[in-house]
Amino acid sequence: MQPDLNRVIEQVSKEKGIDKGIIVSALEEAMLSAARRTFGMEHQLEAKFNPDIGEVELFEIKTVVDEVTDPTNQITLAVAKERLDPEAEVGDELLSKLSQEKFGRIAAQAAKQNIIQRVRDAERSIIFNEFKDRKGELVSGIVQRFERKNIIVNLGRTDAILPEKEQIPRERYRQGDRIRAFIVDVDLTSKGPQIVLSRTHPGLLTKLFEQEVPEIYENIVEVKGAAREPGGRAKIAVCSNDSDVDPVGACVGMRGTRVQAVVQELRGEKIDIVPWTSDPAEYVCRALSPAKVSKIIMDEDERAMEVIVPDDQLSLAIGKKGQNVRLASKLTGWRLDVRGEAEAEEEARNARASLMSVPGIGDVTAELLYQHGFKSADELAASDAENVAQVDGVSPEKASSIIAAARAHVEQRRLEAEARAAEARAAAAAAAAAEAAAAVTEAAGPTAEGETATTGPASEAAGDSGVDEGA
Repeated sequence: MQPDLNRVIEQVSKEKGIDKGIIVSALEEAMLSAARRTFGMEHQLEAKFNPDIGEVELFEIKTVVDEVTDPTNQITLAVAKERLDPEAEVGDELLSKLSQEKFGRIAAQAAKQNIIQRVRDAERSIIFNEFKDRKGELVSGIVQRFERKNIIVNLGRTDAILPEKEQIPRERYRQGDRIRAFIVDVDLTSKGPQIVLSRTHPGLLTKLFEQEVPEIYENIVEVKGAAREPGGRAKIAVCSNDSDVDPVGACVGMRGTRVQAVVQELRGEKIDIVPWTSDPAEYVCRALSPAKVSKIIMDEDERAMEVIVPDDQLSLAIGKKGQNVRLASKLTGWRLDVRGEAEAEEEARNARASLMSVPGIGDVTAELLYQHGFKSADELAASDAENVAQVDGVSPEKASSIIAAARAHVEQRRLEAEARAAEARAAAAAAAAAEAAAAVTEAAGPTAEGETATTGPASEAAGDSGVDEGA
């Protein structure tokens, strides 16, 4: 141990950012551990750091008694007064300083390892406490190394990991490159704090805009949502808390400088900036931009929308491999089903025809039922009178009669379908039997002809034989 530890403690505290008290406690525990290895576990020992002399002092504790039963930890009153304290009394605990020169190499090495481990644990705890509240923030670091396609990023005081699944496809880095990423998780493991970064999280897009757009940082413009397909396209919804500030224009910037800075950071990822609105239908229409929407049918219970677009806008609304509609669905939180007008009209005609096939349902009732969400007689039969009674112009009594008629109609169709299926099976069986009989007849034909051909020459031979005998 060094003769003056004050300077060492001060230096370690500054370099590691660790409180001096933690280092002092580690030194005292290490000294106590080394002393127990040297003197034995049965001794009562105490280690105390003395800042005046810059040394950890080691003491042995002796209890003053009249009669000694434990020579290791007890001392008689007479010996205590003579050697330790002239004013000692029975029951007192007296401290006697021990020499540290008796420590062996193994004990000293154990003390060293103990100190290193305590300092390392304290450093890990400080780093974890520093980063645990930074989850969801943007950090900048330097690519340190690569481990199984994962990127290890040096953040200064510690390293973070950028897993392969959190990397933008086709994005490549080299050792020493500077990288910006989003903190998605901070966990304390046995090896220390593990900080997980992401380049694919929608939060990265939000934080980049927050850095580039002062209005967002000052809460004049608010980001309501973001959706990404990393490396391809992204959508971000914004609104303004100030009527004089255009949220989309603020995010785009003069000649697109602000949005282009974000695009460059995301390696060319295209970004659509959507003006947010509280109306779900209008929000979906804006999210599907640049496609134009003709009609929207909402199902609030299922949180789904059927979006009808002009046929020439269908591919634009869906996007490349469904990208546009997927991003719009993620951004708005609604399940979207995009269809062309021709397909929707054909489905509407079929639905109305199916509903009108039920006895007692006319054009008007069929249209009302279709607008309420019923698209076939089967759906109507599977429903109940209470649900049908919610349709405008349909009373509870009429709803019950409609349900009964629909179920009877569906049952009749089922019976007719079964009868047709039975007839088809019977016809198929008859055709199969006829085909099998024809095959048997065809197989038996050549055999009969062969027998006839054999009989002819035999008869002639028999006739010749008879003539000869008569002669």
